[in-house]
Parts: sequence; C-alpha cells; structure tokens
Amino acid sequence: MVDLSTSYLGLKLKNPLVASASPLSQKVETVQQLERAGIAAVVMYSLFEEQIIYDSLRLDRDLTQGTESYAEALSFFPDLAAHTNLNQYNIGPDVYIENLSKLKESVEIPVIGSLNGVTNGGWIEYAKKIEDAGADALELNIYNLPTDPGISAQEIENEYLSLVRSIRGSIGIPIAIKLSPFFTNLPNFAQNLVEAGVNGLVLFNRFYQPDLDLEELEVVPSLVLSNSQELRLPLRWIAILFGRIAADFALTTGIHTAEDVLKATMAGASVSMAASTFLKYGIDHGTEILEGISSWMEEHEYESITQMKGSMSQQSVAEPAAFERANYIKVLSSFDLRFAP
Repeated sequence: MVDLSTSYLGLKLKNPLVASASPLSQKVETVQQLERAGIAAVVMYSLFEEQIIYDSLRLDRDLTQGTESYAEALSFFPDLAAHTNLNQYNIGPDVYIENLSKLKESVEIPVIGSLNGVTNGGWIEYAKKIEDAGADALELNIYNLPTDPGISAQEIENEYLSLVRSIRGSIGIPIAIKLSPFFTNLPNFAQNLVEAGVNGLVLFNRFYQPDLDLEELEVVPSLVLSNSQELRLPLRWIAILFGRIAADFALTTGIHTAEDVLKATMAGASVSMAASTFLKYGIDHGTEILEGISSWMEEHEYESITQMKGSMSQQSVAEPAAFERANYIKVLSSFDLRFAP
C-alpha cells in the first residue's frame, strides 16, 4: 500500500488533500464530514479585517451613543448585516474564535486559522486569540489590490513584511501566507517572507473579479468557481521555487481531480488545497480523489508522496527552461505551425 502521508507547517498529515478556507468550515458537522471523506486538514473560513474593525466601531458607537462624535467614522463601513450578499459571511471575531474552539474539540485533523486583511490593526490581537483557541497554524490571507500610482512596489512589499514580523513576534504556531501572483520578483519576495518568519507559502490567492450591471449601472460581485485549467499558474511557480525557498508550499486554485493533486506534488507542493470541487461535486468527492491518487501511484510504482514530491520541479526536470521563457517561445512556435499553409 502506498504511503500518502506528508508534512505541512510542521504538521504530520495523513495525505496531501486539505480543505482551503471557505464557508464549508462554518459548521462543525460539515468539517466532520470532510474528515470522514479523508481530508487531512482544514483551513477555517477567514476572519476579515473589516469584521474586526466593524466590531470595534460598533462597540465604540454603543459607548458613545448620542454624542455623534464619531458619526463619520461609524458610517464609513457599511452595516454588514444590512447587505444580504454579506450576511452569510458576517460572523464577528468573537464568534470566529468560539467556532474555532468547537472545531478543535470535534475533529482530530489539524485546524488552521485564517486572517484576511492588509494592515496590522487588530490582526496581532486576533492572531494571538486564534492561537489560544487551539489553532494548529495560522494562514494570513493578504488580499490587497493596490490602486494608488504613488505607492511603489517596494512600499507594498515592506508593508507585508512588517505585518508578518509583527504577527510572528506575537504567536508561536506556524504561519503560512497566501499570496497573489502579482509581484515583480516573486522569488525574492518569497525569500524575504521566509526570513521574516513565514513557514509556508500558499499559491495563489484567487481574486474574485466584479462585473458590471448594464441595466442598473452598478458594480456587482461575481463568484465563479475554479476549474483545473487554473492549476497551471501556481503549478509553474511552485516548480520554480521548490528547493530554492526554505518553506512548505501549498497549491490552491484548480485542485479538482487526483491528477491535479499528483501534478501539484510533483511540482513540489506539500499539500493541495481545494474548496470549489467540494462545492461542485460534494464533500465525498474528496474520497474519490484520494482513491485516484493511490491507484495512480500503485500503477506507476510510487511508494510514497515523499518520493514523488518535487520530482518534476525545475531543479529536477531534464529541461528546466520549460518553466521559463523557452516554454513561451516553444508554445507559440508550435501553435503557428499548426496553421501554417
């Protein structure tokens, strides 16, 4: 029998399939179902910086009710509960900590907390609370879309690094950071993050792009679940970074099949994180993925995930340039040949 066990953030996992941050972790019963399906660990849904700020502003409003001294500040953040599209995700910070404690009591698999934001603010306080509630690790989801042309790339990276150092100094559990692919020199930034105290890199954050309502002339949120084609971007970067950056890698976005997990592992990922596939096909699809991984490994005579990990990273393949510009040229050339007269 093949050995599917792996290690991520110092945690010993029974296999590389992890449930990424999503509403699936809001209910204990659902996480228990994920555990029964064979999922090795779960990342809790994110606690958003806006929720922490909103909760603080609401408390301040209650304490200063009638003074109108903070009218502008209190009206800056929308009433989350008043918006039906946010209501389902409107779970305050104290409830988040309570739910984390319940999950830890109810399942045996590791539970990883998740904080989503861009500034120090209440992050440090709640990072500590998440640790105290029993989280096995913490995932920092830095979701920030720079729009000010006056802010340099270096300033943005320094802000991220400052945040990581602040949280690293306040907690002892492992830290992973979920990144976007939009950095000028991702390998350099990844190295700086590790030096700042990050233990793992989650590649990549999947930004949800808004749409335009032409009739109402409004910007509207649009949620489109991922597909396996989206695997290629994080696959490429993990293959490039593996062996160069002293961190564990988690591949997220595009994990839907056993083949997807196998590719991620061969590129160098310690774990593959999925959510869309469970939302599309049901939680029991996790069992099918794990069975498919085992069957493929037995057929191709692989004994363990450890043996397979990184076997097709840039450092291991016969043609390392395939991950760089040479592949770009080769693909375009082959495309042109198919349509040549």
